[in-house]
Amino acid sequence: MSSRLIGVGVGPGDPELVTVKGVNALRAAAVVVVPVMDSGERGRAEATVLHHVPAGNVVRVVFALNERTDRARREAAWDAAGRRVAELLREHGTVAFATIGDPNVYSTFTYLAQTVAGLVPGTAVETVPGVTAMQDLAARSGAVLTEGTEPLTLVPVTAGTAVLEEALRGPGTVVAYKFGRQAAEVARALRETGRIGDAVWGSALGLPEESIRPAADIDGAALPYLSTLLAPPRRDGGRGGKL
Repeated sequence: MSSRLIGVGVGPGDPELVTVKGVNALRAAAVVVVPVMDSGERGRAEATVLHHVPAGNVVRVVFALNERTDRARREAAWDAAGRRVAELLREHGTVAFATIGDPNVYSTFTYLAQTVAGLVPGTAVETVPGVTAMQDLAARSGAVLTEGTEPLTLVPVTAGTAVLEEALRGPGTVVAYKFGRQAAEVARALRETGRIGDAVWGSALGLPEESIRPAADIDGAALPYLSTLLAPPRRDGGRGGKL
């Protein structure tokens, strides 16, 4: 039996933002795998998936999603997750893996697919794109991601703020992912580069606990880990001025 592993982007949290193609892929798969942390609590991907497929089709697989210091422990967790998904592939043939956002943008699916391909040779790996947090934040806040010839830079802040600061000194829109634990440093960088006035941040987009605020409101306290920042460049307000 041929095996297919499909990474399906289910968006940042709002179940209405899963694409039609994504819903069809989830429903067509024999099993839908969702990542959970060691504690095993329901994650955002699972909560979104359950709006579209029966709970009996969903299988939780533990990933070291929050492990950044103990490499051996992280690698062991990834290997165990890969073996579990490989078992499901051998048993069912087609497995969908639900990931928040898009499966090709800072997603756990990338690492899983590499591991499974080595365990189940010949597995066909496919992806279904999903709406990203930066797109949803732009829509919900009324901010415009890019205009004309403006570049767009996406920075994960988990490795520090140096790259973010460099991007903020450039000409285009800057998006920062996972900056919540370094909110104070990010706010400082925004102020030093003159970007804080038009910047916005959001967390839990599309969920009951959603928060969307001006970046100027950041007071130094830690924010939710999966917070997203959007810092557009200064624009003169003229239509088509940057074409």
